[in-house]
Amino acid sequence: MERDDVATSPQLLRRMNMGAVLRYALEAGAFRAVDAMAATGLTRSTVLGLCDELVAQAWIEEMGDSREAGEYSKGRPARRYRLRGQAGLIVGVDAGQHTITAVVADLRGTILARAAQTLDSEYGDVRRLTVRNTVDEALAEAAVRPEEVFLVVVGVPAPVDEKGRSPESTEFWGNMNPDFPAVFADCGRTVVDNDANLAALAERAHGAGANSFAALLSGERFGAGLVIDGMLLRGPRGGAGEMRLLNVVDGVGSTEGLGLLGRKWAVAASRAGALPPGSILAGIPRGRLSAEAVFDAAAAGDPAALGIVDRLGERLARVAHVLASLLDVEKVIVAGAVAAAVEPVLKKAAAVLEEKFEAPAPVLAASALGADGVVLGALECGLSMIRSQPLSFDPHLPERSRAALS
Repeated sequence: MERDDVATSPQLLRRMNMGAVLRYALEAGAFRAVDAMAATGLTRSTVLGLCDELVAQAWIEEMGDSREAGEYSKGRPARRYRLRGQAGLIVGVDAGQHTITAVVADLRGTILARAAQTLDSEYGDVRRLTVRNTVDEALAEAAVRPEEVFLVVVGVPAPVDEKGRSPESTEFWGNMNPDFPAVFADCGRTVVDNDANLAALAERAHGAGANSFAALLSGERFGAGLVIDGMLLRGPRGGAGEMRLLNVVDGVGSTEGLGLLGRKWAVAASRAGALPPGSILAGIPRGRLSAEAVFDAAAAGDPAALGIVDRLGERLARVAHVLASLLDVEKVIVAGAVAAAVEPVLKKAAAVLEEKFEAPAPVLAASALGADGVVLGALECGLSMIRSQPLSFDPHLPERSRAALS
């Protein structure tokens, strides 16, 4: 059996060299042969020959030479190349419990289109249909076909093993991860991963500010993507970061997230008549009360909202303390849609950590990626897979090339 890291024939050596040039092109902008030579250690003639092949295969395209680009002073102007961003596409999906978001991106990671749909049912058949419809809407907006897609990466609120499967121990996990590869059989490869893991990949790619951190999704439930010493922790069954231990943590008692509890406690206060006259929350119809509304009202000094924030901050402090004690994380990043407004909760939680728990306490921060953390992590996952083995994918030919071959 041939190994892909040892050249056992001239053909394999050429393929390895082509992969090296293509990996460079995937990360570079416009580049010259001399740039690829420096990055790969290959000779000029080898690089030029490989670039000609990659142009013919529609992976890269030749640009105007260095004279046109103003980068040339004398001698023969250097040939310049760049990746064809739409040689293939990546679809990133955040298949949340109640909201599905899909984005379509090119091989540079540029988002071309997005779509979102809500769903009320947790049944697997409904989720499959809604997720597929959302992706189809995004593909239509980008004016591309399913066969142009290299990878669909789906983030789900369930533990996921290396084969994309979730444990069968709970019906909920099965409904959250209902055989998505079969849903996207016409879209190249499908990768399923835990949503918090993908959020952690996004934070790492966008500069998390720590080498060991937890990306804490905290909307409907708590779930953590754990990066320790720069590496994402998964576990043999994909269960690293599942927060079921919170069920037995004093002062927490469940995996319910900040988003769910903020909404639930505000609605309960409204029903109980516990919102005083003049309260910002009292002026919001019960059906529109949300955690974000509570956080915004707290930031404006609303007493009822501040009471809810204090309870949530106490809860978050205990969750952060558990993560720091078990894994020695330097930072806990609150991710997901609540991140944009969660600052009052973070402020309270930081004070509780300092007052009630032993040092060192983790730094608490809101994700700058907001509600896009999971889909951006899905794109990062897909790009990493393509960069590691680019020649295992077949580039999509532009229209003129397909017409010439027909």
